[in-house]
Amino acid sequence: MRRTLIAGGLALLLLGTACGESRRSDPPAAAGSPTASRQDPGQVERTLASLRKIDDLPMYEMTYDGDYDPTAGLAGSTPPSPFGCSLFAALGDGERPLFARNFDWEPNPALVLRTDPPDGYASISLVDISYLGVAADPTGDRRLLDAPLLPFDGMNERGLAVGLAADDGARAEPVPGLPKVGSVRILRLVLDSAATVDEAVAVFKRYNLDFDGGPPLHYLLADATGTSAVVEFVDGKMTVDRRSGPWQALTNVPAVGVPDRELRQDRRYGVLAKELDRAGGVVDAPGALRLLNAVRQSHTRWSVTYGLRSGEVRVVTAGGGTRDYRLPMS
Repeated sequence: MRRTLIAGGLALLLLGTACGESRRSDPPAAAGSPTASRQDPGQVERTLASLRKIDDLPMYEMTYDGDYDPTAGLAGSTPPSPFGCSLFAALGDGERPLFARNFDWEPNPALVLRTDPPDGYASISLVDISYLGVAADPTGDRRLLDAPLLPFDGMNERGLAVGLAADDGARAEPVPGLPKVGSVRILRLVLDSAATVDEAVAVFKRYNLDFDGGPPLHYLLADATGTSAVVEFVDGKMTVDRRSGPWQALTNVPAVGVPDRELRQDRRYGVLAKELDRAGGVVDAPGALRLLNAVRQSHTRWSVTYGLRSGEVRVVTAGGGTRDYRLPMS
């Protein structure tokens, strides 16, 4: 929330050092005015002026100044497609819970985005900005003002983290009376308004997820209390699988209701499970990045760790560039 980052001076304190096959079916966003921005001209200017290239992926970072409407164009939103990813929550150390993920997809430009909406939680998230329709050099492109609408993973100031992965076997049947939301956009609604896994699940339950234009997705959630859950769609219905041990992981195979021995037949899940078992779910950021490296694929675009209590974020790109951030926690 706004009070958190005013106290720190900037939207976030930059510490600064130094998902599946490809079959995209939805077109990039059309050129033109952004739909989400609720900024005045000065805020727009400051937002676009904050854009910096930080890696040759290419990857950029940007601080969003002012407000946006996370529900803009909600009914017509469709998700990017598809993603092959590896995610885990290491929760064995209650003082140092950690969320980590590889994002595996096409070599598109990406953005580390810092947001602090006046009526929501401050967060840091990662965005594949090709889905905004921008080029490899997005300098001055006003479509960046819609970047808050497409977080592919992120963490907010309360220590709630969320990430997605493709799950081609899932199917979401609409619940009468609920509004429709894109299956990527839901992450923004969660990051802005949920402080815990329970609150995040409640956000999911308020919407019908739209998987049109891309593969179905499932999601891993974790929070600063050491709680985590997988949200998945089984036989058309949303199902929540809460962790029963010191860690929880997710790749691109169905996880809810699947016996552990079957899950471990998936190579990436098996590697994650073996090491997290060995470590008792206690992994620091360097160890998490080594584990992510063990399951990286040729199309892994970035790896990221989120310290759910410390607010520390470390991003490593496909080219090996590393950036460290700290999100002030409330």
